[in-house]
Amino acid sequence: MTATRTKRGGGLTVQQWLMLVIGLVGLLVVASGAVGYTLLNRTSAAVDRVVNGLSPARTEAYRLQAALVDQETGVRGFVLAGDETFLDPYERGVRAEREAATRLARLVRDEPEAAADLTRLTGLAAAWRAAYAQPVIERVRERGPEAVEGAEVRDGKARFDHVRAAWTEGGRELDRMVAQGRAEVEHDQKVRDAAFAAMLAAMLLAAVLVAIVLHIAVGRPLAALSRSSRQVADGDFEHVITPRGPADLRAVAADVEAMRHRVVRELARSTERAGELERRTAELDSQTEELRRSNSELDAQTEELRRSNSELEQFAYVASHDLQEPLRKVASFCQLLQRRYQDKLDERGNQYIDFAVDGAKRMQVLINDLLTFSRVGRLYDERRPLDLAEPLDKALANLQGTIEEAGARVERPERLPVIDGDMSLLTMLWQNLVGNAVKFRAPDRAPVVRIGCEETAEGWELSVTDNGIGVPPEFADKIFVIFQRLHNREAYTGTGIGLALCKKIVENYGGRIWLDTGDRDEGTGIRFFLPRAVAAEPETPAGADVPEGAEK
Repeated sequence: MTATRTKRGGGLTVQQWLMLVIGLVGLLVVASGAVGYTLLNRTSAAVDRVVNGLSPARTEAYRLQAALVDQETGVRGFVLAGDETFLDPYERGVRAEREAATRLARLVRDEPEAAADLTRLTGLAAAWRAAYAQPVIERVRERGPEAVEGAEVRDGKARFDHVRAAWTEGGRELDRMVAQGRAEVEHDQKVRDAAFAAMLAAMLLAAVLVAIVLHIAVGRPLAALSRSSRQVADGDFEHVITPRGPADLRAVAADVEAMRHRVVRELARSTERAGELERRTAELDSQTEELRRSNSELDAQTEELRRSNSELEQFAYVASHDLQEPLRKVASFCQLLQRRYQDKLDERGNQYIDFAVDGAKRMQVLINDLLTFSRVGRLYDERRPLDLAEPLDKALANLQGTIEEAGARVERPERLPVIDGDMSLLTMLWQNLVGNAVKFRAPDRAPVVRIGCEETAEGWELSVTDNGIGVPPEFADKIFVIFQRLHNREAYTGTGIGLALCKKIVENYGGRIWLDTGDRDEGTGIRFFLPRAVAAEPETPAGADVPEGAEK
C-alpha cells in the first residue's frame, strides 16, 4: 500500500535523496582525488628533475671543469720544467674528466640541450689534447723544454681559453636550468596547495549543502509529521495530517492520516459501547456481590465440614478405645461363664456362649481394621527416601509363620526402586498383597508368589502374582471395595478390608491398583503403579511398627 502511494505521489524518496547526495559527494571526491593525484605527480616529477637530475649535473659539470683545469696546469708545468711529476695532475684530470663526463651524460640524458653542450664541450677538450697537449708532451720528453717555443705555448693557452669559455657558458646554462626547475617546483607546490585548499573548501561547502538539502527535503517534513503525530496522540483527533516531503514520507503521512480516521471511527464506536459496558458492569457488580455471599456461605459450610471431620476423628478415637473395653468384658465374662457352668449347660448352651465370644472377637478385629483404614494418609504418612525392598523384607518377616505353614515360596527381584514413602504404609501394602496370595492358595499345589517390577516413562509398575484359586474378571472392581468378600467366613478368615486398604495406600501416593485380567491359566495377579514423582535418593531406612490387623 505504501509503495503504491509512493509511486502515485511521484518525487524522490528519502532513500533516493540520500543516494543522490551520496553520488554527488562521491563524484566530488573522485574528481578531487584525480586532480590531487595529477598535481602530486607533477610536483614530484619537477622535484625529481631538480634534485636527482639538474643539481647533480651542475656538480658534475664543476668537477669536469676542475679536471680540465688540472690538465692545463699539468701540461704547462711540464713544458716549463720538463719534470715528469708535473704530468700527474694532467693524467688525474684526464681520468676525472672521463668519469665526470660519463656521470654527467647519464644525468642530462633527458635534457637535449645540456646533452648537446656536453658532447660539444668534451669534443673541444679532446681536440685541445690532440692538437696541443699530447704533441707538446711528446716533444718535451724527446728534446726537452727548449723544444717548445713561446708562440706555441700562447697558441695552446688560447685554445684552452676557448674550451674554458665554452665550459663557462655551459655551466651558466646549467645554472639557468636549475633555477628554472626550482621555480617550476615552487610554482607546482603553490598550485598543489591552492588546489588542495580549494578541494577542502569544496568538500566543506558540499557537506553544508548536503546538510541543508537533507534538512529541507527530509528533516522539516519528518519534524512536521512527528509534531502532527504527537498532537493526535495527545488527544487532538480532529487535527488533519498533511502529507509533505519525499514520496515515502508522504506515504507514511497518508497512512498515519488513515489511521487517525480509523481511530476517530473506533472512538465513536467505543463511546456507544461505553454505555453498554457500564450496564454490564452494574450487572457484574450485582453478580459479584451474590458470588461473595455464596463464597461466605461456602466458607461457613467448609468450616462446618472441618468441625464435622474433627468430630469424626474424635469418634474414631472413641470407637477404637471406649468400644474395645465393653467387647473385651463381654468376651472374657462369656468365657468365664463357660468354664464355670460348662458341666451344667447342655450342648446348645455351650454353643451359644461360643457364638457370643466369637462375635465379640470379630467385632474387636473389625474395629481395629476400621481404625487402621481411617488413619491411612493422616497418621501413617511420615515420608522419607525408602527402598521398597525394606518394607517388603519387614512384611515377609511378619508373614514368616504363615509362609512356612503353607509351604509357600516367594520369588522377588534383586532390586526394587527407591521412593519417597512411609515405612508403615508400604509394609501394610506388601503384607496384605503377599498374605492374600498365600491365604487364597489352591489345595492341590504349594503356593508360589512372584513379585515383579517394571520401569516405565512415568514411574514404576509393580505386581504380586500367585498360583492360587484366582479371581473371576467380573469381580475386578468389587475386590477393592471395603467389606466386600467373595468367600464366606468359614472358608477364609478376614474382614474384607485388606485390598481396600491397599487401594487407599496406593492412591495416597498418586498411583493406582488393579486386577490383572489378562489370560492366566491359574492364580491371581494384582498390579499397582507408583509415579516417578515419588522417586528419591536411597538412604538408610528407619524401621516402623505395623498396626495389628494389617493383613485380612
